[in-house]
Amino acid sequence: MILFTKLFLAHLIGDFLLQPNRWVVHKEANKVASKYLYFHVLLHFVVTMILLWDFSYWKIALIITVSHYGIDLLKLYTSPLFKNKNIPFFIDQMLHIIVLYCSAYFDDLYEHTLSLFQQLDWALVTAVVFVSFPTAIIMNKIMQKMSDQIEIDHKSLPNAGKYIGIIERLFVLIFIIFGRWEAIGLLITAKSVFRFNDLKESNNRKLTEYILIGTLISFGIAIVTGIIYTSL
Repeated sequence: MILFTKLFLAHLIGDFLLQPNRWVVHKEANKVASKYLYFHVLLHFVVTMILLWDFSYWKIALIITVSHYGIDLLKLYTSPLFKNKNIPFFIDQMLHIIVLYCSAYFDDLYEHTLSLFQQLDWALVTAVVFVSFPTAIIMNKIMQKMSDQIEIDHKSLPNAGKYIGIIERLFVLIFIIFGRWEAIGLLITAKSVFRFNDLKESNNRKLTEYILIGTLISFGIAIVTGIIYTSL
């Protein structure tokens, strides 16, 4: 585990802390001809070796460096194919982490991966998945008739309410698992404070009732899910 942690830390340092934005811009413009692409991968090798502080790991550092070069090059040439520019970034990071994982556990890769899946708390995974998008869809069905009666006179970010709901339910679930029920009250209070100005300015009773009902249902589903998980 310590080997993977060091490799991951080296990746974070090399990819985020020690990569200026002008390097990124230059790489996107010049691709394989960019000198900063080679500076970047060389920096990864140096940082990895420094953190490992053991020359016997030079092969692992070299494999990570070469694969990093290939993955970054692939990202540079495929990014224009995506409308959402975040997708190539996350695919790129996922591939880097897979390489780090394989490099750290190459001696018993299959056995270690199998043990990870066997040790997973599947009840927790199910609870987390349930309070995310499935509950968001359930909430949408429950609140649909009410939402048709609400007149919104201000613009908001697309799907902002859905993602706020998902995040708040995940927090509630975490608080219940750790037995911090008082934190749920703090979360409700914080949300109420942020919503206060919107409700005050709109002076819309239906909107106030709609937000209150939605919040109570959202928190209620998360609380029931947390109680079921902890009781199991």
